[in-house]
Amino acid sequence: MIKENVQAILNELPAGVQLVGAAKTRSHEEIQQAIEAGLQIVGENYVQEAENAFEVIGNRVKWHMIGHLQSNKANKAVKIFDMIETVDSVKLARAIDNASGNIGKTMPILIEINSGEERQKAGALPSEAAFMIREIMAFKNIRVMGLMTMGPFAGDPEEARPYFHKTKALFDEVQAMHMAGVEMTYLSMGMSNSYKVALEEGANIVRIGTRLFGERGK
Repeated sequence: MIKENVQAILNELPAGVQLVGAAKTRSHEEIQQAIEAGLQIVGENYVQEAENAFEVIGNRVKWHMIGHLQSNKANKAVKIFDMIETVDSVKLARAIDNASGNIGKTMPILIEINSGEERQKAGALPSEAAFMIREIMAFKNIRVMGLMTMGPFAGDPEEARPYFHKTKALFDEVQAMHMAGVEMTYLSMGMSNSYKVALEEGANIVRIGTRLFGERGK
């Protein structure tokens, strides 16, 4: 089923939209099946899981960090990932910048936006994002490439629309600032239950797990 699921989603996505296969807890075999079906980007939530999967799969695909990254894991993360989608503080950006510089790499990053302004969730508040980006753009070994948001969990995908809309408006606002070293290219929004709404609101990266791999634990 993984092969059919991946191909169905890829055929459905508009041109220019990237599919990230959210591979949290998935086996190497499951990930490989998705790759054989055409998946080109694997998203991992944890550095340790990514390390294990990378040992088996390697550079056959691109790797995106889509979970919260602790600053003390930056050295390991920059060796694996092609993009870190979840940068939510200057402190984390500085750690990634230093780690990337140590290996002669420039790391593309997305700024994670806490679009629902939920206290328990990671992400920069929308009102603080532009200021934070201005600080981060001074770092030499990372490049801001856009925004990412989770949004509050909602059973009804339509409930996510206002948060996607808010993040797209912020994306456009930052893009209009024409900050040096900031390329507002990617807007990562939407998961298995909400990606269709996210696409309507301007997402060009979607992070899908269950719809590709099936329910966890089955």
